Amino acid sequence: MTVRSEHLLVVDDDREIRRLLEEYLEQSGYRISSVADGKAMRKALENHRIDLVILDLMLPGEDGLSLCRELRTHSNLPVLMLTARGSEIDRIIGLEMGADDYLGKPFNPRELLARVRSILRRAHSLPPNLQTSEAAAYRFAGWTLDVSARNAIAPDGLVVPLSGAEFRLLSVFLEHPQRVLSRDQILELIAGRESLPFERSIDVLIGRLRKRLQDDGKEPALIKTVRGEGYVLAAQVEVV
Repeated sequence: MTVRSEHLLVVDDDREIRRLLEEYLEQSGYRISSVADGKAMRKALENHRIDLVILDLMLPGEDGLSLCRELRTHSNLPVLMLTARGSEIDRIIGLEMGADDYLGKPFNPRELLARVRSILRRAHSLPPNLQTSEAAAYRFAGWTLDVSARNAIAPDGLVVPLSGAEFRLLSVFLEHPQRVLSRDQILELIAGRESLPFERSIDVLIGRLRKRLQDDGKEPALIKTVRGEGYVLAAQVEVV
């Protein structure tokens, strides 16, 4: 079997889970590294080019949420979060910390593989609505979105890393400025309904993106809520 270029890092303190994921994902053609905690995760990231992190929420010491938050502060590395806790609030918290997707334990390995493939496919390709414009960057309200680097650049020059989901969401708004988009439309434009685990994810992502753009959540000036209809980017957009 031809080995894919993608290198996945599994972070889980359960040895049996690590062994299962190593065997199954290697059989599916991926390169796999696995570690048990945050310290080993950092070392693996220093020593290898990792394409996706499969991160357990319930880790000893530093938990998955804090590690996900740490990853998101300086990179847009895709994160698939695993947890034995499956409530909606846990999913929301995980997404707020920057996870690209969320899968509860116990899980079907085939479902995990499908989610891994979906995340990597989105990470390695531009959203469909960006492919036609071939934009290198967008400028709006003093901000710049660098399409190739997938970073937002603040008016003061500070580079703000975006998660894959945040980048896709901002791209959708920049492709449709000053137009009210419903949650359903946003779900479809991001990359199809399979890209997010549930509709409430849109509200969570909007909140995260507002924080990245320093947009006041109580009285947002950039991404406004249109009650009963959806959201709108209230800014002029320049395609570079």
